[in-house]
Amino acid sequence: MSTTPTASRQAELQIVRDPRIYLVGKQVVEEGGMEDFLRDHGMEWNPDTQVPAQLLSEAAGRVCYMSFGKGRGSNQEYLGNILSSGHGSVLEHAIWNFIITGVSRTFTHELVRHRAGFGYSQLSQRYVNESKAEFIEPDCIANDPESHAVWMESIGQAQQAYRVLAKRLRKQFAHVESKTLRRKLARQAARSVLPNATETKIFVTANARALRHFIELRASEHAEVEIRKVATAILEILQADAPNMFGDYRLETLDDGTQVVRTDHPKV
Repeated sequence: MSTTPTASRQAELQIVRDPRIYLVGKQVVEEGGMEDFLRDHGMEWNPDTQVPAQLLSEAAGRVCYMSFGKGRGSNQEYLGNILSSGHGSVLEHAIWNFIITGVSRTFTHELVRHRAGFGYSQLSQRYVNESKAEFIEPDCIANDPESHAVWMESIGQAQQAYRVLAKRLRKQFAHVESKTLRRKLARQAARSVLPNATETKIFVTANARALRHFIELRASEHAEVEIRKVATAILEILQADAPNMFGDYRLETLDDGTQVVRTDHPKV
């Protein structure tokens, strides 16, 4: 069977240009436990932030010196001193959970290199049928008609090859009693022809310090464009959710229209 895509098959291709980031989880403060700790140690503390990530990071710092109710009064002042001093360990107590979609396998290959402070759960191509997968087209290819045509032809051939192989392999494994196992065996082999551009979904958990490191590396002009889009989008979410921890970052637009991040407090 031919694997050359027809014009109609190319028209069926689902192309994605921009990622989507969903904030799906974050911490809560167990107020009873905090009150018990303060009472047991004869201290009072009236924090001025209701953002759990900011409050818990401040609490972690104050435990080090048992300085509750003393010194810098506001959370913004306290965390501002943390950022300017580079004492980033207390930021490791602040956690967020994201689901990232509309990204390529190229992106996740780079993302999962960030190990310390990160946790990942990614869509499995062994179990999920990729016959109707979406694909991520780089902007520089999409913006050039000739490059776009070459890319579409290649992607169309790869997707059609996957469909043909998955169907043939299911027959090849017909002797396998379990229907679920037959599908898995077929898909895990057929996926070998899929390109890095194949869309994927990934659940990401990370702490504030790790996220700052990620943003500084991946929202740089030296980073690849797709991961830079994700890094800047995550920053915008975090600046809205915890401005005292991420408000020192500035977004700047380059001549090509893409954005990068700057800060006066790198490597906290």
